[in-house]
Amino acid sequence: MSASSSGPTSSGPRLQTFQPPHGDLALVAGSASPHLATAIGKCLGIQPLKSEAITFSEGNVFVRILENVRGRDVFVIQGVHAPVNDNFMELLFWIDALKRASAHQVTAVIPFFSYAKGDKKDEPRVSIRARVCADALEAAGADRVLTMDLHSPQIQGFFRVPVDHLYGRHVLCEHIKTQNIPDLVVCSPDTGFAKDASSFANLLGTPVVIGTKQRVDHSETARVLEVIGEVEGKNVLMVDDFAISGGSLVSMAELLKKRGAKDIYAAISHAVFASGAADRLGNSEIKKVFVTDTIEGHAALPANAETVTVAPLFAEAIRSVHDRTSVSMLFPE
Repeated sequence: MSASSSGPTSSGPRLQTFQPPHGDLALVAGSASPHLATAIGKCLGIQPLKSEAITFSEGNVFVRILENVRGRDVFVIQGVHAPVNDNFMELLFWIDALKRASAHQVTAVIPFFSYAKGDKKDEPRVSIRARVCADALEAAGADRVLTMDLHSPQIQGFFRVPVDHLYGRHVLCEHIKTQNIPDLVVCSPDTGFAKDASSFANLLGTPVVIGTKQRVDHSETARVLEVIGEVEGKNVLMVDDFAISGGSLVSMAELLKKRGAKDIYAAISHAVFASGAADRLGNSEIKKVFVTDTIEGHAALPANAETVTVAPLFAEAIRSVHDRTSVSMLFPE
């Protein structure tokens, strides 16, 4: 070979196919979120990896990835909803299995993080459960977390790994705009969600009113006291990050009707819906309940529920994380 020549000779080593430094994109579908994971995969143009999760007779959970993940950028999609503890433990096992199989990076994609409600020590001798879970996810080997509508955004500070926080209101508002509801007013069920309700109202171009309620114990029910703002002759959209019993929404809807509101709607990011909630909401003053598909496995949704998928949103976020581009750009305010 002359001095000016470059590259290997015909008998020299073959150049390997270029691989991105962060590895090929791969998805793993946990048993809590198989349908959402499949939908996200369709948006990305890939199939979730072959895997299996087995629960033995005494409750012991076994997980296994059935494809090679060495050097890959893996996103494991597993909601932490009922059964909360089983789903959370399974998520830890997926992360551990992927790290031990030499995945380059493992992102825990948690559509709904139930323990986000345990974000503070507001009583003597209680656990800050969200912090314990954050520590456990990091100890298992999670390199980053992708989730949606945490009950308290400051929970991101419980993690020492990066957390990408998505907002379901953009998807919900885009769908609600297609309903062409006239004279619409957004209502926060309590003062704690007032800032988020204002964001809903900004996206919809509507006024906002604030409800007040009092929660005196851990019974998952609250007493609605009053609504601050004018709702007479208006259609009202109640908004919240999750609903468990549905009692607060039903009580607020009744109060809004007494204050002269016309049609009542609700938009909920996470449809937790404990036993009895579907019937309670379906037989209430609420005309339609818009929910996302972050939670799977419901025995039944309310008869007046309408599901809006967040699969494209999660797919865009996963692509942004994988390509090292901005996730916050997905949420222009």
